[in-house]
Amino acid sequence: MNNFDLLLHGLNTALSLNNLLVAGIGAFLGIIVGAMPGIGAVTGVSLLLPMTFKMNPTTAIIMLAGIYYGNMYGGSYSAILLNIPGDSPAVMTAMAGYPLSRQGKGGKALFTANIASFFGGTIGIIALTVFGPVIANFGLKFGPAEIASLIFLALTSIGWLLGEDFLKGIIATSLGILLSTIGMDLLSDGSPRFTFGSINLLSGISFIPLVIGMFGITQVMDLMAGKNDDSLTDGRRLTIRESILNKKELKRISLPILKSSILGNFVGFLPGAGGTTGSFLAYILEKKTGKNKNMDQGAIEGVAASESANNASAVGAFAPLLSLGIPGSATSAVLLGGLMMWGLQPGPLLFSEQPDFVWGLIGSMYIGNLICVIAGLAIIPFLMSILRIPRGIIAPMIVVICIVGSYSVNNSMFDVWFMIGAGAVAYILKKNNYPIAPALLSFVLATRFERSIRQAFSISRGSALIFIQKPISAVLLALTLLFLCSPLLLKLVHKGSKQ
Repeated sequence: MNNFDLLLHGLNTALSLNNLLVAGIGAFLGIIVGAMPGIGAVTGVSLLLPMTFKMNPTTAIIMLAGIYYGNMYGGSYSAILLNIPGDSPAVMTAMAGYPLSRQGKGGKALFTANIASFFGGTIGIIALTVFGPVIANFGLKFGPAEIASLIFLALTSIGWLLGEDFLKGIIATSLGILLSTIGMDLLSDGSPRFTFGSINLLSGISFIPLVIGMFGITQVMDLMAGKNDDSLTDGRRLTIRESILNKKELKRISLPILKSSILGNFVGFLPGAGGTTGSFLAYILEKKTGKNKNMDQGAIEGVAASESANNASAVGAFAPLLSLGIPGSATSAVLLGGLMMWGLQPGPLLFSEQPDFVWGLIGSMYIGNLICVIAGLAIIPFLMSILRIPRGIIAPMIVVICIVGSYSVNNSMFDVWFMIGAGAVAYILKKNNYPIAPALLSFVLATRFERSIRQAFSISRGSALIFIQKPISAVLLALTLLFLCSPLLLKLVHKGSKQ
């Protein structure tokens, strides 16, 4: 049978009453988990994995997959409404979405997030259906040298793409890189680095307390510095009619969704990349190539780029998982453990030996994605009511959410105090016009960059030629060089045109 016939068979399996029910439960739980800062998809899937021990493998994976991509939907809600990303892929959504809430356009931001998530997920599922095994094999060509070159390309762009001041952008980027070096050096002798004798820093800085502090606590300080007798939207009542995008707005987000979905899906195919990297790269791409250059002041294009990319990336991670047995993200690594627990061996033969399982899962993704967008759009009126809560009430609520979210990561009060400290530092930086986003982006990317570049040097026995001898790596480095030189080249061209 061809892929279309197999997909129809898979949809038939997914539409059974039992599988349809667990797909809905998984999607609903995923949205809730995603909207709660500090939990995330990894924790949600890990906690619910034991519940699936006695389930049919197909039913079990349908439920867990629903939690995974449902989480990508939910992460945008707290990011847009409260400036607290529910999970790391939603950081860029907060950058573009929360200012819209402050402008009374929170409903449009939520509507955009749901629509972008749906189309990003759908494009990812179609790519998985048609090209999954093929693209997964291509993803294997991205070894440590190629991954290092790709991240280097991203690192050279984030510092000034997300800030008006070049120097301040570089300083913020450098701060994130410095923070990422804290912890044990696991690639050599396991010696501690910059821990200052604290056992709490041996495992490094947790991303969730850092991002909650830099976004959530900073927001509370902004609220405390302003008026306390009005709501986030100055008492304006928002309606569902105002949330629906018009034709012009739908046209504005269509191209960002398409570009970011393709990029996010490709990143999802790369082992170890994950939705966070996909979301960051898509946001950078949209800010560099899109028509709206002021996305940080609030733009539906930024929300669309971030949300479509992280959903496409989440689905893309299933391609290397199923066809190669290689997890593309931390959550898919937990799912890999589940597959092995159920007696299934991921790899090229899984598609031929277990077609009911594989195509039942893929078929359920179409259904689960539809359930997620319907549920997401249905709760927009309820979510918008949060924006009408007076600031004097919502500020303490945000503090409680920040504390619970930070503590729940490692059950450690150290994370709570670190979150508060990170928020205070971020507030000072923000007041002095230092961009916060480059620090967070570089913090995430630098860890992966260090690991990949050191693995590449280990493979080549210390020779830097590996980055040039690998064709993909060489092309990426050439693009990086072109990107770095482009301002000078454009200046020379502009100067020559005047003469």
